[in-house]
Amino acid sequence: MAKRPVVDSHIHFWHPAWRAYPWMAGLDALQQPRMPEDLAPLLAAQGIDYCVLVQTVSDVQETREFLQIAHETDFVAGVVGWVDLTDPDVDVTIRALKDRPDGRYLVGIRHQVHDERDPDYLRRGAVQRGISAIGAAGLVYDLLLKPPFIDAAVTCVASAPDVRFVIDHIAKPEIARNGFDLWARKMAPFAGMPHVACKLSGLVTEADWTSWTVEDLKPYVQQVLAWFGEDRVMFGSDWPVCTLAGAYDRVIDALREALGPVSAETEAKIFGENAARWYRLPISESGIA
Repeated sequence: MAKRPVVDSHIHFWHPAWRAYPWMAGLDALQQPRMPEDLAPLLAAQGIDYCVLVQTVSDVQETREFLQIAHETDFVAGVVGWVDLTDPDVDVTIRALKDRPDGRYLVGIRHQVHDERDPDYLRRGAVQRGISAIGAAGLVYDLLLKPPFIDAAVTCVASAPDVRFVIDHIAKPEIARNGFDLWARKMAPFAGMPHVACKLSGLVTEADWTSWTVEDLKPYVQQVLAWFGEDRVMFGSDWPVCTLAGAYDRVIDALREALGPVSAETEAKIFGENAARWYRLPISESGIA
């Protein structure tokens, strides 16, 4: 039987010499280069075959750089890049990215919605047109949210049934402040939307960085699995951001423990097959196609 792919659906690379990363302000531990050679031994130690490389800044040039990295790196199977959703020519930009020699690695688009001042950002007509263009190009739209933005995201997702969506970091509930009830009330509508999946990622950095336990994470993990089922959830580490609260192996071990006993079939889906299918990653039994 062929080995099933193990995929980390959410990692980042960056290099402070290349550009500014405003969201890193005050996070001194992150302000150093993090590149493929830093991640490779961690993946090997955990038996992870591939990863999805996700944007960090609102700059299409970063997307071009990430596509080149994917082309040169045997474990980067896909890139979730960035484009200006409100640009009337967003479809032209997407087409230009896909037409590059390394454009086959472009599997999705993301914008840091939770940094917008307007909680209704995703209800704007121009934004929804941009998301429709992403869907028309066969790409996923990754939703980067915090609870104040979830209501607008529900509206947006409901109005775009032909677009595949993935919620990053389970929409960042305030785990450190017992934010389960508010988060659960807002997230529940997504359960009935078959075109949206959810990443079990970014949990440790929403918990208390120094004292979190698996028991803190478990209610959130179990609730996501109950809502989305085994076919619409996927593991993501959020490396290297996760290192603010835990080493790579600890993050993975914590998720496995929080999931509780699951079948081998369910585990294979959560830790690889769902990401490969949802993002349509160009991988086969012999590697990246």
